[in-house]
Amino acid sequence: MVPSFLSPIFSPLSLWVSGVILVIGFLKLLRLLLRRQKLARAMESFSGPPTHWLFGHALQAKQTDFLERVVSWAHQFPYAHQLWFGQFLGFLNIYEPDYAKAVYSRGDPKAPDVYDFFLQWIGKGLLVLHGPKWFQHRKLLTPGFHYDVLKPYVAVFAECTHAMLDKWEKKALEDKSFDIFCDVGHMALDTLMRCTFGKGEKGLCQRDNNYYLAVSDLTLLMQQRIESFQYHNDFIYWLTPHGRRFLRACKMAHDHTDQVIRKRKEVLKDEKEQEKIQKRKHLDFLDILLEARDENGLRLSDTDIRAEVDTFMFEGHDTTTSGISWFLYCMALYPEHQQRCREEVREILGDKDSFQWDDLGKMTYLTMCIKESFRLYPPVPQVYRQLSKPVNFVDGRSLPAGSLISLHIYALHRNSAVWPDPEVFDPLRFSPENMSGRHPFAFMPFSAGPRNCIGQQFAMNEMKVVTALCLHRFEFSLDPSRVPIKMPQLILRSKNGIHLHLKSLGRGPGK
Repeated sequence: MVPSFLSPIFSPLSLWVSGVILVIGFLKLLRLLLRRQKLARAMESFSGPPTHWLFGHALQAKQTDFLERVVSWAHQFPYAHQLWFGQFLGFLNIYEPDYAKAVYSRGDPKAPDVYDFFLQWIGKGLLVLHGPKWFQHRKLLTPGFHYDVLKPYVAVFAECTHAMLDKWEKKALEDKSFDIFCDVGHMALDTLMRCTFGKGEKGLCQRDNNYYLAVSDLTLLMQQRIESFQYHNDFIYWLTPHGRRFLRACKMAHDHTDQVIRKRKEVLKDEKEQEKIQKRKHLDFLDILLEARDENGLRLSDTDIRAEVDTFMFEGHDTTTSGISWFLYCMALYPEHQQRCREEVREILGDKDSFQWDDLGKMTYLTMCIKESFRLYPPVPQVYRQLSKPVNFVDGRSLPAGSLISLHIYALHRNSAVWPDPEVFDPLRFSPENMSGRHPFAFMPFSAGPRNCIGQQFAMNEMKVVTALCLHRFEFSLDPSRVPIKMPQLILRSKNGIHLHLKSLGRGPGK
């Protein structure tokens, strides 16, 4: 209760504050309405599926059949259609190669309406940067993915994979299916820890496991925020339990990264330790970031280093987990292709326990199967851009600067105009003769154009080593009672996990 002597002051003050809040709220609503009008006018030459009066297509996006629904919309609306998350966030959803080329052959920035949600976690790294600073970072980071740097990672990939497969040997004895996604996720994180931070060979400690859980949590929370328009406002979001959980996970991830960077910088002050690092079998990603200089001799700031490390950990961990898990599902689904890959792997491996760098180029059929699994189950099913200048499409339609684009990679890869019998698993689609006449923007698992994935060679090398060793040691088969339910988050997951039966082939290291 307000004391009587404060009443004369409190009442006008509270009215004034309430008035200010109402004015700010009205101006915010007016701004949103004007923006919606602008986006809708820009896309008026494109039709689309019916929208909910309040949620747009957001409710459909949360359904388990949303991916297949977008594929059906792609048949109904050739080239592109409108896609609305709520009433104020509208994209042109594209899934046709010429449309993809018109946008992704340029360097337009990522759509801030989506990727600004990443800033609290990964900061301004390559994923969200644009303009001169993006170009500077891209140039500084490119040497970190040169094949001379990537070569020694083959042994790291193999060590981490063998550790996972040893666990699977025990699980296989139980003669029942299990979800491989979580184990693959831990293996992928273990790999990245070693390649990024130079972690030792004892696997993940408790702090690293906490980091893994934080990364998994952040990925899920960001996808939920993108789909829930009531969370789009920062002020409101940080007040919700969902937003506070996000901040706690961010803190855990940042504390981990900061501690590793701080320790490494301390070590580098010692000249003897510097010499040891240079003599190591391989430089890790953090070494390269700390030593990187532009043409003026300027280094990356600590903030920039953390942003690039967090970006690399996010992009390199979950995407690889998704790619490997869905590939093994495809192998279980199509045993004839699994056996052919296994025969190729055994021929390459011979009496060796693991692979060498030169072996990766010999995995021709395995590589075709990996690409076909990427086509059917792209690790990142949807990406977004904001046009920095107008774009003209092949059919005469156009969009003005400021328009938002959603490239639906899942629907693009199942476009029947490009891929005959798109639901059929056919690795020969990626034979040299079949690829020669294909549109260069028909297959985009790593995006395309100047802003394509800088780590795609790293990812492909890891995919080859991990999947080859998996097929060498195990036979994979389906669990008909637990068919995966595709769920597009920031990456392609399964709502109920990816449960497979494994049969050991008795081909572990030293056997």
